[in-house]
Amino acid sequence: MSLIKYKQKRSFTSTPEPADGKALAGTLKFVIQKHAASHLHYDFRLEMDGVLKSWAIPKGPSMDPAAKRLALMVEDHPYDYRNFEGVIPEGNYGAGSVIIWDEGNYWPSDGNATQKAAADKAMQRQLHEGKLKFFLDGTKLKGEFLLIKSSGGSENAWLLIKIKDEHAAKKDILLQETSVVSGNTIEQIGDVKKTPAKKKKTITPTVRAKKITEPVKKIAADVKKKVQEKVNEAGTEAWISEAPQAKFFSSLSPMLATLVNEAVEGADWIYEIKWDGYRAVAFKQGDSLELKSRNDNSFDEKFYPIHKALKEWNMDAVVDGEIVALKDNGLPDFGTLQNWRSEADGPLLYYLFDILWLNGRDLRALPLHKRREILKSVLPRHESILYSEAFSISGSEFLASVREMGMEGVVAKKIDSPYQSGVRTRDWLKIKASKRNEVVIGGFTKNENTSKPFSALLVGVYKGKDLIYTGKIGTGFKDKLQREMLASFKPLITDLCPFSDAPDYNKPSRFNPKPLKADATWLKPELVCEVAYAEITSDGIMRHPSFQGIRTDKDAKTVTREIETPISLVVSQNEVTSKEVKPKVVTKTNRDRKTFLNPTDETQVRDVNGHVIKFTNLSKLYWPEDKITKRDMLNYYYQVAPFMLPYLKDRPQSLNRFPNGIHGKSFYQKDVTGKVPNWVKTYLYHSNDEEVDKHFMVPQDDADILLMASLGCIELNPWSSTIHKPDNPDWCIVDLDPDKNSFDQVIEAAQVTHHLLESIRIPSYCKTSGSTGLHIYIPLGAKYSYEQSKELARGIVTQVHHELSRFTSIERKVAHRSGKIYLDFLQNRPKATLAAPYSLRPKPGATVSMPLDWSEVKKGLKMTNFTIHNAIARVREMGDIFKPVLGKGITL
Repeated sequence: MSLIKYKQKRSFTSTPEPADGKALAGTLKFVIQKHAASHLHYDFRLEMDGVLKSWAIPKGPSMDPAAKRLALMVEDHPYDYRNFEGVIPEGNYGAGSVIIWDEGNYWPSDGNATQKAAADKAMQRQLHEGKLKFFLDGTKLKGEFLLIKSSGGSENAWLLIKIKDEHAAKKDILLQETSVVSGNTIEQIGDVKKTPAKKKKTITPTVRAKKITEPVKKIAADVKKKVQEKVNEAGTEAWISEAPQAKFFSSLSPMLATLVNEAVEGADWIYEIKWDGYRAVAFKQGDSLELKSRNDNSFDEKFYPIHKALKEWNMDAVVDGEIVALKDNGLPDFGTLQNWRSEADGPLLYYLFDILWLNGRDLRALPLHKRREILKSVLPRHESILYSEAFSISGSEFLASVREMGMEGVVAKKIDSPYQSGVRTRDWLKIKASKRNEVVIGGFTKNENTSKPFSALLVGVYKGKDLIYTGKIGTGFKDKLQREMLASFKPLITDLCPFSDAPDYNKPSRFNPKPLKADATWLKPELVCEVAYAEITSDGIMRHPSFQGIRTDKDAKTVTREIETPISLVVSQNEVTSKEVKPKVVTKTNRDRKTFLNPTDETQVRDVNGHVIKFTNLSKLYWPEDKITKRDMLNYYYQVAPFMLPYLKDRPQSLNRFPNGIHGKSFYQKDVTGKVPNWVKTYLYHSNDEEVDKHFMVPQDDADILLMASLGCIELNPWSSTIHKPDNPDWCIVDLDPDKNSFDQVIEAAQVTHHLLESIRIPSYCKTSGSTGLHIYIPLGAKYSYEQSKELARGIVTQVHHELSRFTSIERKVAHRSGKIYLDFLQNRPKATLAAPYSLRPKPGATVSMPLDWSEVKKGLKMTNFTIHNAIARVREMGDIFKPVLGKGITL
């Protein structure tokens, strides 16, 4: 059993796929996942030896015994992968949509194995023999099958054949397109293969640089002083001990707020921003974590980054909050959240505003101000989990500020209120900055001669058991969204009008005296959406409604018309005790960068560090066999720039340009005089053959890195010295450059070099070249000349060659090396360049020159372990382990 290959291909910080999973008792399991990656195929997985043995079936399985389906064996997958359904984000291995097309139990055809262990061993034996016969008992696939290794194909080629029995059939089983778990099609999950240009929404660098919406951290003096005195006197531990002991619970109806028409004023109230997202309660105990909606539906898979972040929280607790997604202006937006499929669609945030249970104590009876202080004291330290600040401020001023920011509204809470589960209380009040409400979709119309999937939604709200019509929504949709919605409507189509009174959807109005003739299709009233509108007319119809998004967290039967309660009936108006500054939008640091260029436009203009750069021909294939584009390369360099810049800044560059990709004509460009924008810093030099001014490009920031990449510089090649000390390199290099050698011999040469340097107490740092060799760097701190650096390297390689003369050489001429590894010390000369750490290389697979820990430099290491697909995740996880190369340096 081994998951090494599986894990090497994936970064679990950027893909929702499981990393592990322990097999359960009972019976052997199988799963077939339909996978829309670069090519649509079906992944057939059989549980064996604690993992899922896996085959990719390009044409999918068949129930026809005459059909022989090619099945290509791939790496083992973890047991928990059988439950995976969702979207693998762009930039990850196997990026695309996945549904569980079929699943069930299986057992070997031959033998009398009645226990799982015996059946498992029988299947392992058959696998070793290259011929598997088994019965499947799935939702779609049933009966006996044969999986046999192909004698004429490649090493991993097998054939899947249905054995003739009572389940065999000529009918195409693949016409059953939906998931057996969710009921979704691959398109509904998010088919990135068929609609790559429209599926992903890229957050621009301007937005990424904006901070997450978070109000100013300021509390009115009267409330703050009162709370702080109690914190100082008792501390949160004493408050926790006040709460009664109680068993952990994993289900809860959240406390709800009453809608009022005006902001409340008074010293006993605090204000929070009403986040435009999904209410979510997290239940964490030990390794168990459930993230649930207000109607007890799971958010674990839908919002997997939040679930993953909470998993890291070393606390047993139940917390209440709101999940939000950011739109392009950096503010939370429900439409963005509804369309969120993966982290490429932007960041998700979980704003926590209450804690209900902690380490065996039920906190709900504690006053709100104590619960909030306890929450703040145990808050997870994760950039996606934020504390929802509260303010003591004039309610009307706070509402005006929130309205000015374009946010949904505010929530007022009594500072001493207990948490009342499932109650719509008057201790919590909500005031909307704009008119919005949930409505139930009871049907849709389609205008005569329209090409759109539908024209308008017919919606209503419940009054008792009756669904009351409140109007039709005809705006707020895009074509893609309409197609997705229409697919979700199909199972709900009915002949019966769900409204208590059938609406006149073709009724003319003074705004539309001659409406287009439309036909209506009725739906079972199960779907809920959110709508913004101008006002409600006297007959209960919304004016100027606009669709905001589907609400999967609301039960249709609970959707009623929310009528604003006059504030005078809820609280008495008290004088405001303090006025404070408006809440502001502040930004959060942009540590983990997402995509830089959107996946649609061929030409894009971006402002980078105040410099406008035009990026063109973005779909041009730079690595054709790997389907990696210029856009992919630019996105990579944007994400890796913070780690890479220290090795490029102030260092003249020799531009190695590949304007047509790795197979196109390439050329070196040193002189950039008149060929780069005026803002680019340059370094003057004179060539030996021309007495004219020439200039190297000298990077200063991200803009320079992206400019070089836009010019087709797949790899970035800096000097070993900076313009501040051009004759003094920051490092000495030993370049292990193989010819006909195995990479294991390169590794051995690196190990011997390392041991030699350790023996004389010289620190050294290794990286892959990204091509065929390894580079070993020694920090010099710009204290010595290139000549001294070269002689240091010469002495080192001479000793290494003495030990490994059978397969190494220090001969400069290739003809004199006899096919051996060249121990190159001549890279230590002025103006010589090597690929920078984290640089891409123009090699198949889009390999990366990756810094290594010396513990990784051992047999089994491969250059292909580090590529454009996984390098970002690695460096984010490990940090810049090459950084000591830029330290003060050794003393010779």
